[in-house]
Amino acid sequence: MKEQIIARRNEPWRDELRKNLKNKERADIPRVHMNELDPEYRSHNSEEVNLGLTAEQAMQEAKRCLDCPNPTCMSGCPVSIQIPTFVKYIEVGKFLDAAKVLKETSALPAVCGRVCPQEKQCEAQCIHLKMKKDPVAIGYLERFAADYERESGQMSVPEIAKPNGIKIAVVGSGPAGLSFAGDMAKRGYDITVFEALHEIGGVLKYGIPEFRLPNEIVDVEIDILRKMGVKFLNNCIVGKTITYEDLHVDGFKGIFAASGAGLPNFMNIPGENLIGVMSSNEYLTRVNLMDAANPESDTPVLIGKKVAVIGGGNTAMDSVRTARRLGAERSMIVYRRSEEEMPARIEEVKHAKEEGVEFLTLHNPIEYIGDERGRVKQMRLQKMALGEPDASGRRRPIAIAGAIDTIDVDEVIVSVGVSPNPLIPSTFKGLDVTKWGTIIVDESTMRSALPDVYAGGDIVRGGATVILAMGDGRKAAAAMHQQLSSD
Repeated sequence: MKEQIIARRNEPWRDELRKNLKNKERADIPRVHMNELDPEYRSHNSEEVNLGLTAEQAMQEAKRCLDCPNPTCMSGCPVSIQIPTFVKYIEVGKFLDAAKVLKETSALPAVCGRVCPQEKQCEAQCIHLKMKKDPVAIGYLERFAADYERESGQMSVPEIAKPNGIKIAVVGSGPAGLSFAGDMAKRGYDITVFEALHEIGGVLKYGIPEFRLPNEIVDVEIDILRKMGVKFLNNCIVGKTITYEDLHVDGFKGIFAASGAGLPNFMNIPGENLIGVMSSNEYLTRVNLMDAANPESDTPVLIGKKVAVIGGGNTAMDSVRTARRLGAERSMIVYRRSEEEMPARIEEVKHAKEEGVEFLTLHNPIEYIGDERGRVKQMRLQKMALGEPDASGRRRPIAIAGAIDTIDVDEVIVSVGVSPNPLIPSTFKGLDVTKWGTIIVDESTMRSALPDVYAGGDIVRGGATVILAMGDGRKAAAAMHQQLSSD
Protein backbone atom coordinates (compact mmCIF):
# COMPACT_ATOMS: atom_id res chain seq x y z
CA MET A 1 0.00 0.00 0.00
CA LYS A 2 2.77 2.46 0.95
CA GLU A 3 4.61 1.79 -2.32
CA GLN A 4 1.39 2.36 -4.27
CA ILE A 5 0.80 5.70 -2.51
CA ILE A 6 4.33 6.87 -3.32
CA ALA A 7 4.06 5.74 -6.95
CA ARG A 8 0.76 7.51 -7.46
CA ARG A 9 1.99 10.66 -5.77
CA ASN A 10 4.95 10.85 -8.13
CA GLU A 11 2.88 10.63 -11.31
CA PRO A 12 3.76 13.54 -13.69
CA TRP A 13 0.26 15.00 -13.79
CA ARG A 14 0.28 15.46 -10.01
CA ASP A 15 3.68 17.18 -10.18
CA GLU A 16 2.20 19.53 -12.75
CA LEU A 17 -0.71 20.36 -10.42
CA ARG A 18 1.70 21.34 -7.67
CA LYS A 19 3.54 23.70 -10.02
CA ASN A 20 0.36 25.31 -11.34
CA LEU A 21 -0.97 26.37 -7.94
CA LYS A 22 1.20 27.08 -4.90
CA ASN A 23 0.28 25.84 -1.43
CA LYS A 24 -0.47 29.31 -0.10
CA GLU A 25 -2.93 29.90 -2.93
CA ARG A 26 -4.56 26.55 -2.25
CA ALA A 27 -4.81 27.22 1.48
CA ASP A 28 -6.48 30.58 0.88
CA ILE A 29 -9.39 29.02 -1.02
CA PRO A 30 -12.46 29.03 1.31
CA ARG A 31 -14.02 25.69 2.19
CA VAL A 32 -17.12 24.78 0.20
CA HIS A 33 -20.58 24.75 1.81
CA MET A 34 -22.89 21.79 1.29
CA ASN A 35 -26.01 22.48 -0.76
CA GLU A 36 -29.12 21.71 1.32
CA LEU A 37 -32.89 21.62 1.04
CA ASP A 38 -34.81 24.46 2.66
CA PRO A 39 -35.47 23.60 6.36
CA GLU A 40 -39.20 24.36 6.28
CA TYR A 41 -39.72 22.29 3.15
CA ARG A 42 -37.59 19.31 4.17
CA SER A 43 -39.03 19.02 7.69
CA HIS A 44 -42.28 17.69 6.19
CA ASN A 45 -40.89 14.98 3.91
CA SER A 46 -38.23 12.26 3.72
CA GLU A 47 -36.18 13.76 0.89
CA GLU A 48 -32.42 13.78 1.44
CA VAL A 49 -31.40 17.01 3.18
CA ASN A 50 -27.88 17.33 1.75
CA LEU A 51 -27.90 17.73 -2.02
CA GLY A 52 -24.22 17.16 -2.74
CA LEU A 53 -21.72 19.34 -4.58
CA THR A 54 -21.75 20.42 -8.20
CA ALA A 55 -18.78 19.41 -10.36
CA GLU A 56 -17.48 22.98 -10.22
CA GLN A 57 -17.72 23.07 -6.42
CA ALA A 58 -16.00 19.71 -6.09
CA MET A 59 -13.11 20.66 -8.37
CA GLN A 60 -12.63 23.95 -6.53
CA GLU A 61 -12.68 22.22 -3.12
CA ALA A 62 -10.22 19.60 -4.37
CA LYS A 63 -7.77 22.42 -5.17
CA ARG A 64 -7.53 23.08 -1.42
CA CYS A 65 -5.75 19.75 -0.88
CA LEU A 66 -1.99 20.30 -0.54
CA ASP A 67 -1.16 16.72 -1.62
CA CYS A 68 1.07 16.33 1.42
CA PRO A 69 4.15 14.05 1.18
CA ASN A 70 2.95 12.49 4.44
CA PRO A 71 -0.87 12.56 4.16
CA THR A 72 -1.95 12.73 7.79
CA CYS A 73 -5.59 12.60 6.69
CA MET A 74 -5.12 8.92 5.84
CA SER A 75 -4.08 8.16 9.41
CA GLY A 76 -7.55 9.24 10.48
CA CYS A 77 -9.35 6.91 8.04
CA PRO A 78 -10.23 3.48 9.49
CA VAL A 79 -10.47 1.95 5.99
CA SER A 80 -7.25 3.52 4.65
CA ILE A 81 -8.67 5.33 1.63
CA GLN A 82 -5.94 6.94 -0.51
CA ILE A 83 -7.43 10.36 0.15
CA PRO A 84 -5.02 12.71 -1.69
CA THR A 85 -5.14 10.51 -4.80
CA PHE A 86 -8.92 10.47 -5.15
CA VAL A 87 -9.08 14.19 -4.31
CA LYS A 88 -6.49 15.09 -6.98
CA TYR A 89 -8.41 13.07 -9.56
CA ILE A 90 -11.42 15.24 -8.76
CA GLU A 91 -9.33 18.41 -9.14
CA VAL A 92 -8.54 17.52 -12.76
CA GLY A 93 -12.04 16.27 -13.54
CA LYS A 94 -11.24 12.55 -13.55
CA PHE A 95 -14.29 11.74 -11.45
CA LEU A 96 -14.62 8.07 -12.43
CA ASP A 97 -10.97 7.47 -11.55
CA ALA A 98 -11.62 9.06 -8.15
CA ALA A 99 -14.49 6.64 -7.59
CA LYS A 100 -12.30 3.66 -8.49
CA VAL A 101 -9.69 4.73 -5.92
CA LEU A 102 -12.39 4.88 -3.25
CA LYS A 103 -13.57 1.37 -4.10
CA GLU A 104 -10.10 -0.09 -3.66
CA THR A 105 -10.49 0.09 0.12
CA SER A 106 -14.12 1.04 0.82
CA ALA A 107 -17.14 -1.14 0.08
CA LEU A 108 -19.50 1.76 0.82
CA PRO A 109 -18.11 5.08 -0.46
CA ALA A 110 -21.48 6.72 -1.13
CA VAL A 111 -22.66 5.69 2.34
CA CYS A 112 -19.51 6.91 4.10
CA GLY A 113 -19.61 10.18 2.21
CA ARG A 114 -22.95 10.80 3.89
CA VAL A 115 -22.79 9.38 7.41
CA CYS A 116 -19.11 9.02 8.32
CA PRO A 117 -18.02 11.54 10.99
CA GLN A 118 -15.21 12.91 8.83
CA GLU A 119 -14.81 15.85 11.19
CA LYS A 120 -13.55 13.40 13.84
CA GLN A 121 -11.63 11.14 11.46
CA CYS A 122 -9.80 12.12 8.27
CA GLU A 123 -10.65 15.83 8.36
CA ALA A 124 -9.51 16.06 11.98
CA GLN A 125 -6.00 15.16 10.75
CA CYS A 126 -5.96 17.61 7.81
CA ILE A 127 -2.85 19.81 7.64
CA HIS A 128 -5.06 22.88 7.13
CA LEU A 129 -5.99 22.79 10.80
CA LYS A 130 -2.37 23.48 11.75
CA MET A 131 -2.60 26.61 9.62
CA LYS A 132 -5.80 27.68 11.42
CA LYS A 133 -7.79 26.95 8.27
CA ASP A 134 -10.89 24.82 7.70
CA PRO A 135 -10.00 21.24 6.71
CA VAL A 136 -10.53 20.00 3.20
CA ALA A 137 -14.13 18.73 2.87
CA ILE A 138 -13.03 15.14 2.29
CA GLY A 139 -16.45 13.70 3.10
CA TYR A 140 -18.23 15.94 0.63
CA LEU A 141 -15.71 14.98 -2.06
CA GLU A 142 -16.08 11.27 -1.30
CA ARG A 143 -19.83 11.56 -1.70
CA PHE A 144 -19.42 13.55 -4.93
CA ALA A 145 -17.18 10.95 -6.58
CA ALA A 146 -19.39 8.03 -5.56
CA ASP A 147 -22.57 9.83 -6.64
CA TYR A 148 -21.05 10.91 -9.95
CA GLU A 149 -20.14 7.33 -10.81
CA ARG A 150 -23.62 6.05 -9.94
CA GLU A 151 -25.43 8.82 -11.83
CA SER A 152 -23.16 8.36 -14.87
CA GLY A 153 -24.32 4.77 -15.26
CA GLN A 154 -20.68 3.64 -15.43
CA MET A 155 -20.42 1.78 -12.14
CA SER A 156 -17.14 -0.10 -11.87
CA VAL A 157 -16.70 -3.43 -10.12
CA PRO A 158 -13.43 -3.92 -8.18
CA GLU A 159 -10.98 -6.49 -9.51
CA ILE A 160 -11.60 -9.99 -8.15
CA ALA A 161 -8.96 -12.67 -7.63
CA LYS A 162 -9.43 -16.14 -9.10
CA PRO A 163 -12.02 -18.09 -7.02
CA ASN A 164 -10.36 -20.30 -4.41
CA GLY A 165 -13.48 -22.31 -3.48
CA ILE A 166 -13.23 -21.52 0.23
CA LYS A 167 -16.61 -20.73 1.79
CA ILE A 168 -16.86 -17.94 4.36
CA ALA A 169 -19.97 -16.97 6.34
CA VAL A 170 -20.79 -13.43 7.39
CA VAL A 171 -23.38 -12.92 10.14
CA GLY A 172 -25.12 -9.59 9.63
CA SER A 173 -25.31 -7.24 6.64
CA GLY A 174 -24.46 -4.00 8.39
CA PRO A 175 -21.34 -1.95 7.63
CA ALA A 176 -18.88 -4.33 9.32
CA GLY A 177 -20.29 -7.37 7.50
CA LEU A 178 -20.44 -5.64 4.12
CA SER A 179 -16.90 -4.29 4.43
CA PHE A 180 -15.57 -7.74 5.37
CA ALA A 181 -17.53 -9.40 2.56
CA GLY A 182 -16.16 -6.98 -0.03
CA ASP A 183 -12.54 -7.46 0.98
CA MET A 184 -12.84 -11.26 1.10
CA ALA A 185 -14.62 -11.39 -2.26
CA LYS A 186 -11.72 -9.42 -3.79
CA ARG A 187 -9.41 -12.17 -2.52
CA GLY A 188 -11.43 -14.88 -4.27
CA TYR A 189 -13.43 -16.34 -1.39
CA ASP A 190 -16.97 -17.70 -1.70
CA ILE A 191 -18.94 -15.33 0.57
CA THR A 192 -22.46 -15.75 1.97
CA VAL A 193 -23.95 -13.01 4.14
CA PHE A 194 -26.73 -14.11 6.50
CA GLU A 195 -29.22 -11.39 7.51
CA ALA A 196 -31.93 -11.88 10.14
CA LEU A 197 -34.25 -9.20 8.74
CA HIS A 198 -36.05 -9.12 5.40
CA GLU A 199 -33.92 -6.23 4.08
CA ILE A 200 -30.17 -6.33 3.44
CA GLY A 201 -28.17 -3.47 4.93
CA GLY A 202 -28.50 -3.78 8.69
CA VAL A 203 -28.37 -0.50 10.58
CA LEU A 204 -27.87 1.35 7.29
CA LYS A 205 -31.45 0.46 6.41
CA TYR A 206 -33.31 0.23 9.72
CA GLY A 207 -31.36 2.73 11.81
CA ILE A 208 -30.67 5.70 9.54
CA PRO A 209 -33.59 7.65 8.02
CA GLU A 210 -33.80 8.26 4.29
CA PHE A 211 -33.48 12.03 4.73
CA ARG A 212 -29.91 11.32 5.81
CA LEU A 213 -29.13 8.11 3.88
CA PRO A 214 -31.56 7.10 1.10
CA ASN A 215 -32.17 3.36 0.83
CA GLU A 216 -31.45 3.57 -2.89
CA ILE A 217 -27.85 4.55 -2.11
CA VAL A 218 -27.40 1.53 0.16
CA ASP A 219 -29.00 -0.79 -2.42
CA VAL A 220 -26.63 0.35 -5.17
CA GLU A 221 -23.56 -0.34 -3.02
CA ILE A 222 -24.92 -3.76 -2.06
CA ASP A 223 -25.56 -4.52 -5.73
CA ILE A 224 -21.86 -3.97 -6.45
CA LEU A 225 -21.06 -6.61 -3.84
CA ARG A 226 -23.49 -8.98 -5.57
CA LYS A 227 -21.67 -8.38 -8.86
CA MET A 228 -18.46 -9.27 -7.02
CA GLY A 229 -20.02 -12.65 -6.24
CA VAL A 230 -21.23 -12.05 -2.68
CA LYS A 231 -24.42 -13.99 -1.90
CA PHE A 232 -27.05 -12.67 0.53
CA LEU A 233 -29.54 -14.77 2.49
CA ASN A 234 -32.18 -12.76 4.36
CA ASN A 235 -34.73 -13.88 6.96
CA CYS A 236 -32.07 -16.20 8.35
CA ILE A 237 -31.11 -15.95 12.02
CA VAL A 238 -27.68 -17.45 12.68
CA GLY A 239 -27.86 -19.04 16.12
CA LYS A 240 -31.50 -19.96 15.60
CA THR A 241 -32.46 -20.67 11.97
CA ILE A 242 -28.99 -22.04 11.39
CA THR A 243 -26.45 -22.96 14.07
CA TYR A 244 -22.69 -22.68 14.38
CA GLU A 245 -22.51 -26.45 13.80
CA ASP A 246 -24.75 -26.20 10.73
CA LEU A 247 -22.34 -23.72 9.15
CA HIS A 248 -19.52 -26.22 9.53
CA VAL A 249 -21.63 -29.03 8.07
CA ASP A 250 -22.32 -26.74 5.10
CA GLY A 251 -18.58 -26.37 4.54
CA PHE A 252 -17.87 -22.87 5.82
CA LYS A 253 -14.20 -22.53 6.83
CA GLY A 254 -14.48 -19.15 8.53
CA ILE A 255 -17.16 -17.00 10.16
CA PHE A 256 -17.26 -13.25 10.66
CA ALA A 257 -19.75 -12.21 13.35
CA ALA A 258 -21.15 -8.73 12.69
CA SER A 259 -24.58 -9.08 14.26
CA GLY A 260 -24.62 -5.59 15.72
CA ALA A 261 -26.04 -4.10 18.88
CA GLY A 262 -29.78 -4.07 18.45
CA LEU A 263 -30.79 -4.46 22.09
CA PRO A 264 -31.98 -1.06 23.38
CA ASN A 265 -31.04 0.34 26.76
CA PHE A 266 -33.54 2.03 29.07
CA MET A 267 -33.09 4.17 32.16
CA ASN A 268 -35.20 2.08 34.56
CA ILE A 269 -37.24 5.02 35.80
CA PRO A 270 -40.97 5.02 36.71
CA GLY A 271 -43.35 5.07 33.76
CA GLU A 272 -41.11 3.53 31.10
CA ASN A 273 -43.75 0.83 30.53
CA LEU A 274 -46.45 3.37 29.63
CA ILE A 275 -47.99 3.35 26.15
CA GLY A 276 -46.12 5.89 24.04
CA VAL A 277 -42.69 5.24 25.53
CA MET A 278 -40.39 3.26 23.22
CA SER A 279 -36.77 2.87 22.26
CA SER A 280 -35.22 4.67 19.31
CA ASN A 281 -34.35 1.23 17.90
CA GLU A 282 -38.00 0.22 17.76
CA TYR A 283 -39.15 3.61 16.53
CA LEU A 284 -36.66 3.95 13.68
CA THR A 285 -36.86 0.30 12.65
CA ARG A 286 -40.64 0.42 12.41
CA VAL A 287 -40.65 3.69 10.48
CA ASN A 288 -37.66 2.98 8.21
CA LEU A 289 -38.14 -0.72 7.56
CA MET A 290 -41.82 -1.48 8.15
CA ASP A 291 -43.60 1.59 6.75
CA ALA A 292 -45.08 2.16 10.21
CA ALA A 293 -45.81 5.85 9.53
CA ASN A 294 -48.41 4.71 7.01
CA PRO A 295 -51.77 4.37 8.85
CA GLU A 296 -52.54 1.36 6.62
CA SER A 297 -49.40 -0.43 7.85
CA ASP A 298 -49.75 -3.76 9.65
CA THR A 299 -47.59 -2.31 12.43
CA PRO A 300 -48.43 1.42 12.64
CA VAL A 301 -46.41 3.60 14.96
CA LEU A 302 -47.85 6.19 17.34
CA ILE A 303 -47.77 9.65 15.74
CA GLY A 304 -47.10 12.00 18.63
CA LYS A 305 -47.79 15.72 18.68
CA LYS A 306 -45.57 16.48 21.67
CA VAL A 307 -42.53 14.25 21.27
CA ALA A 308 -39.51 14.05 23.55
CA VAL A 309 -36.36 12.16 22.53
CA ILE A 310 -34.03 11.28 25.38
CA GLY A 311 -30.34 11.37 24.40
CA GLY A 312 -27.80 13.41 22.48
CA GLY A 313 -26.30 11.09 19.87
CA ASN A 314 -26.88 10.73 16.14
CA THR A 315 -29.66 8.20 16.74
CA ALA A 316 -31.44 10.70 18.97
CA MET A 317 -31.18 13.33 16.22
CA ASP A 318 -32.49 10.84 13.66
CA SER A 319 -35.43 10.05 15.94
CA VAL A 320 -36.43 13.61 16.75
CA ARG A 321 -36.13 14.73 13.13
CA THR A 322 -38.24 11.74 12.08
CA ALA A 323 -40.90 12.72 14.63
CA ARG A 324 -40.90 16.23 13.21
CA ARG A 325 -41.51 14.85 9.73
CA LEU A 326 -44.35 12.66 10.98
CA GLY A 327 -46.24 15.68 12.26
CA ALA A 328 -44.97 16.49 15.75
CA GLU A 329 -46.00 20.02 16.68
CA ARG A 330 -43.39 20.12 19.42
CA SER A 331 -40.29 17.97 19.10
CA MET A 332 -37.66 18.05 21.85
CA ILE A 333 -34.20 16.68 22.57
CA VAL A 334 -33.75 16.04 26.30
CA TYR A 335 -30.08 15.67 27.22
CA ARG A 336 -28.53 15.62 30.66
CA ARG A 337 -25.33 17.40 29.66
CA SER A 338 -24.78 20.62 27.69
CA GLU A 339 -24.80 20.83 23.90
CA GLU A 340 -21.00 20.97 23.91
CA GLU A 341 -20.87 17.41 25.30
CA MET A 342 -23.33 15.97 22.79
CA PRO A 343 -21.83 13.05 20.83
CA ALA A 344 -24.01 13.79 17.78
CA ARG A 345 -22.39 15.23 14.68
CA ILE A 346 -22.41 19.03 14.57
CA GLU A 347 -24.15 18.87 11.20
CA GLU A 348 -26.99 16.77 12.63
CA VAL A 349 -27.52 19.20 15.52
CA LYS A 350 -27.51 22.11 13.07
CA HIS A 351 -30.08 20.43 10.84
CA ALA A 352 -32.32 19.59 13.80
CA LYS A 353 -32.31 23.18 15.02
CA GLU A 354 -33.06 24.49 11.54
CA GLU A 355 -36.07 22.15 11.41
CA GLY A 356 -37.57 23.50 14.61
CA VAL A 357 -36.37 20.96 17.18
CA GLU A 358 -36.07 22.28 20.75
CA PHE A 359 -33.04 21.39 22.86
CA LEU A 360 -33.65 20.87 26.56
CA THR A 361 -30.06 20.42 27.62
CA LEU A 362 -29.01 19.96 31.26
CA HIS A 363 -32.27 18.07 31.87
CA ASN A 364 -32.70 14.42 32.77
CA PRO A 365 -36.00 12.50 32.93
CA ILE A 366 -36.80 10.98 36.31
CA GLU A 367 -40.41 9.86 35.75
CA TYR A 368 -43.07 9.51 33.08
CA ILE A 369 -46.68 10.09 34.11
CA GLY A 370 -49.61 8.36 32.44
CA ASP A 371 -53.31 9.08 32.02
CA GLU A 372 -56.20 6.83 33.00
CA ARG A 373 -55.68 4.72 29.85
CA GLY A 374 -52.03 4.06 30.62
CA ARG A 375 -50.71 6.46 27.98
CA VAL A 376 -47.85 8.81 28.70
CA LYS A 377 -49.00 12.40 29.19
CA GLN A 378 -46.19 14.12 31.06
CA MET A 379 -42.51 13.77 31.97
CA ARG A 380 -40.71 15.04 35.04
CA LEU A 381 -37.27 16.44 34.29
CA GLN A 382 -34.49 16.94 36.79
CA LYS A 383 -32.41 20.03 36.07
CA MET A 384 -28.68 19.33 35.98
CA ALA A 385 -25.38 21.16 36.34
CA LEU A 386 -21.97 20.06 35.09
CA GLY A 387 -19.24 18.93 37.47
CA GLU A 388 -15.78 17.49 36.86
CA PRO A 389 -15.04 15.29 33.81
CA ASP A 390 -15.90 11.58 34.10
CA ALA A 391 -14.27 8.54 32.45
CA SER A 392 -15.61 9.60 29.03
CA GLY A 393 -13.80 12.93 29.31
CA ARG A 394 -17.06 14.82 29.40
CA ARG A 395 -18.14 16.83 32.42
CA ARG A 396 -20.28 14.80 34.78
CA PRO A 397 -23.95 15.88 35.11
CA ILE A 398 -25.04 16.59 38.70
CA ALA A 399 -28.66 16.98 39.82
CA ILE A 400 -29.69 20.40 41.17
CA ALA A 401 -31.63 19.68 44.35
CA GLY A 402 -35.32 20.56 44.11
CA ALA A 403 -35.10 21.80 40.50
CA ILE A 404 -37.70 19.74 38.64
CA ASP A 405 -39.80 20.65 35.59
CA THR A 406 -42.98 18.88 34.43
CA ILE A 407 -43.66 18.96 30.69
CA ASP A 408 -46.59 17.64 28.65
CA VAL A 409 -45.72 14.87 26.18
CA ASP A 410 -47.66 12.20 24.31
CA GLU A 411 -44.68 10.24 22.98
CA VAL A 412 -41.22 9.56 24.41
CA ILE A 413 -38.40 7.95 22.44
CA VAL A 414 -35.50 6.69 24.54
CA SER A 415 -32.10 6.87 22.84
CA VAL A 416 -29.55 6.24 25.59
CA GLY A 417 -27.44 3.55 23.97
CA VAL A 418 -27.66 -0.08 22.92
CA SER A 419 -26.36 -3.46 24.00
CA PRO A 420 -25.06 -6.23 21.72
CA ASN A 421 -27.35 -8.78 20.17
CA PRO A 422 -26.98 -11.70 22.62
CA LEU A 423 -27.74 -14.52 20.16
CA ILE A 424 -24.25 -15.16 18.77
CA PRO A 425 -22.44 -14.89 22.14
CA SER A 426 -24.96 -17.26 23.75
CA THR A 427 -25.09 -19.89 20.98
CA PHE A 428 -21.48 -20.00 19.74
CA LYS A 429 -20.07 -22.06 22.60
CA GLY A 430 -16.48 -21.21 23.41
CA LEU A 431 -16.55 -17.47 22.77
CA ASP A 432 -15.15 -15.17 25.43
CA VAL A 433 -17.63 -12.43 26.25
CA THR A 434 -17.39 -9.26 28.37
CA LYS A 435 -19.82 -8.41 31.16
CA TRP A 436 -21.57 -6.12 28.67
CA GLY A 437 -22.16 -9.03 26.27
CA THR A 438 -19.61 -8.00 23.64
CA ILE A 439 -17.36 -10.59 22.02
CA ILE A 440 -13.73 -10.41 23.13
CA VAL A 441 -11.30 -10.40 20.20
CA ASP A 442 -7.63 -9.85 19.55
CA GLU A 443 -7.68 -6.17 18.56
CA SER A 444 -4.96 -6.61 15.96
CA THR A 445 -6.77 -9.41 14.08
CA MET A 446 -10.40 -9.32 15.34
CA ARG A 447 -10.08 -13.08 16.00
CA SER A 448 -12.16 -14.51 18.85
CA ALA A 449 -11.48 -17.39 21.24
CA LEU A 450 -13.02 -19.69 18.61
CA PRO A 451 -10.23 -20.01 16.03
CA ASP A 452 -12.54 -19.85 13.00
CA VAL A 453 -14.69 -16.97 14.30
CA TYR A 454 -13.73 -13.34 13.84
CA ALA A 455 -15.95 -10.47 14.91
CA GLY A 456 -16.30 -6.72 14.46
CA GLY A 457 -18.59 -3.73 14.66
CA ASP A 458 -21.07 -3.22 17.46
CA ILE A 459 -20.97 -6.86 18.60
CA VAL A 460 -17.38 -6.09 19.66
CA ARG A 461 -17.53 -2.34 20.34
CA GLY A 462 -21.01 -2.18 21.86
CA GLY A 463 -21.97 0.78 19.69
CA ALA A 464 -19.80 2.66 17.21
CA THR A 465 -19.82 4.55 13.93
CA VAL A 466 -20.31 3.06 10.46
CA ILE A 467 -16.70 3.76 9.50
CA LEU A 468 -15.21 2.15 12.63
CA ALA A 469 -17.31 -0.95 11.97
CA MET A 470 -16.05 -1.01 8.40
CA GLY A 471 -12.49 -0.73 9.65
CA ASP A 472 -13.10 -3.79 11.83
CA GLY A 473 -14.36 -5.67 8.79
CA ARG A 474 -11.26 -4.83 6.76
CA LYS A 475 -8.91 -5.78 9.59
CA ALA A 476 -10.70 -9.10 10.13
CA ALA A 477 -10.63 -9.90 6.40
CA ALA A 478 -6.89 -9.35 6.18
CA ALA A 479 -6.25 -11.49 9.26
CA MET A 480 -8.57 -14.33 8.26
CA HIS A 481 -7.06 -14.43 4.77
CA GLN A 482 -3.58 -14.67 6.28
CA GLN A 483 -4.69 -17.46 8.59
CA LEU A 484 -6.40 -19.47 5.85
CA SER A 485 -3.48 -18.96 3.47
CA SER A 486 -1.03 -20.34 6.04
CA ASP A 487 -3.11 -23.38 7.09
